[in-house]
Parts: sequence; structure tokens; C-alpha cells
Amino acid sequence: MELRHLRYFRVAAEEMHIHRAAARLGIAQPPLTQQIKALEAELGVKLFARAGRGVVLTEAGRAFLAETTSILDHVERATLLVRQVAGGNVGRLRVGFTESASFSPVLTKTFAAFRVQWPNVELELEEAHTEIQVERLRNGQLDAGFIRPPVPVGSPIEYETLASDAMMVAVPLGHPLAGRKSTRIKALARESFIGYARRQGTGLSDAVVAACRHAGFEPRIVQQAPQLSSTINLVAASVGIAIVPARMRHVRPESVAFVKLTDVDISAQLGIAYVQSERSNALRNLVDTALSFRAG
Repeated sequence: MELRHLRYFRVAAEEMHIHRAAARLGIAQPPLTQQIKALEAELGVKLFARAGRGVVLTEAGRAFLAETTSILDHVERATLLVRQVAGGNVGRLRVGFTESASFSPVLTKTFAAFRVQWPNVELELEEAHTEIQVERLRNGQLDAGFIRPPVPVGSPIEYETLASDAMMVAVPLGHPLAGRKSTRIKALARESFIGYARRQGTGLSDAVVAACRHAGFEPRIVQQAPQLSSTINLVAASVGIAIVPARMRHVRPESVAFVKLTDVDISAQLGIAYVQSERSNALRNLVDTALSFRAG
């Protein structure tokens, strides 16, 4: 039994007339009659009985029509679904992002635009450190991640840069630097620093330490913070100062001053990471959306 046999039967049942059914199907009447007889022979029952110039369904035919309609409707839904999935129009994406990435307009614009354009693709969002996201991308537990570089050498993960944020010094309002617009990193040699855990600042924490060493001093880190926002809170509490992405100026502006660095060129990059071999159309659409908001 083939799907075309079911379609022939359904049209004949709807028309209750073999000639009209054949015309609707675009085939000659004799082949249609032959196909229906073959279907009846396979089932071992009569599906139609003659009624004047037309036909009527037998009791078995009425039962078979209900099941046939259900089968064909399901096939149509399955066909539509796979075409939508293939086009990236439906599905689910597991997407990670770092806490600091949530402050970037690239991230918020990407999610907002993606939900408007592909409303039937569910975004399952997860906040996690860069190192955790990299591991989950490798294990297939994430489809994409908004992370800060570097991506480990030899990794199967593709990385596209989206934004680069300058670094600034965050100081409590009572600090001597709080009233200044800029400073040199050398002026921070005697300061107490608040750092962020290595896994939180993959690459970023190393860049800060390297910049200090290049300026001729080793930063005295008195406290490690688990998150960048926690770093700002500790600065507000006068535990120490911190070198953070300029985007963090939106956190605790009433308690913390942000001072530009003039003699060092370090930045906090943000990008989208994914495994090329696992790239579905839905993921391609997400990556393309993110790249459309890439900072110039």
C-alpha cells in the first residue's frame, strides 16, 4: 500500500463519483478504478458500493476514510515540519553567554531580532563562564556561546568577533582618581587590585596582569571576584580598584567612578562561538543575526 493509494481513495470518497475524482486527480477513470480495486483486494474488504451514477462508502469504507485522513494529515504535518527545520524556521537552540556579555547591546539586539524573525525557534539561554561554555560546545551541550577569547588552540570551535570594549579603571568615589577623566596605568602601581577568577576572565584577566607587568609592576591582587558585576560591587565597597570593560560603567554608577587608561591598549573582546560541523540552519541564522550587529 502506498500513500498515493490513500490519496486516491480519499478523493474518491470526497467526490462520491469515480469520474469526478479522476478529473480532480488529473488521471483517467480506468486507472483510478483499477487502483481502488487493488486497494480493496489488499485490504480484503469493499470500500465503495454503487449508488445510481455514483458510489457510496461502505461501513468499512467509512472507518478506513477516518484513518486515511489521519494518516495523510500526519504526513502533511511531517512534511511541513521537516521543511521548516531544514530552513531553520523551527527547532531549539541552546545558547550560552557570559555575565558581562549581558551588558553588551550586540547580545540584546541579537536575541531581540532573532525572536522576531524566527519566533518558532526556541532559545534555551544559559549564563556560564567562557571556559564552561567552551567545554559544553565541545560536548554538544551547547549550540552557540557568547564568549570572550581566546578559544583554545586546536579546538573544533569557530569564533567570530562581535565587539571590542576598551578597558577602564573602576575606583570608589572617594578615591583620588575618582575626579579624573584619565590616568596612566603606571599610576596604579601602589594600588590594591580586585581581580576576577581565571575561568571568568579567560584571556581578559591575563591581559590585565600582562599590561601591568609591561608598565613595570606586578599588580597586588587583594581579592578575587567570581563575576565582573561582583568586581564592581567590591570596588564600591572600597576593597580595591579594578580594570574592567568600559561597558561596566552602567553598573553602580552612583558608587563607582570609571577612569580612562591612556598609556595601554587592552580591550575586552566579545564574540559568538559554535562548532562548524554541528551548524544547523537555525544556528546559521543565529550567527548571521549576531554578525549583522557586529560593531564596526
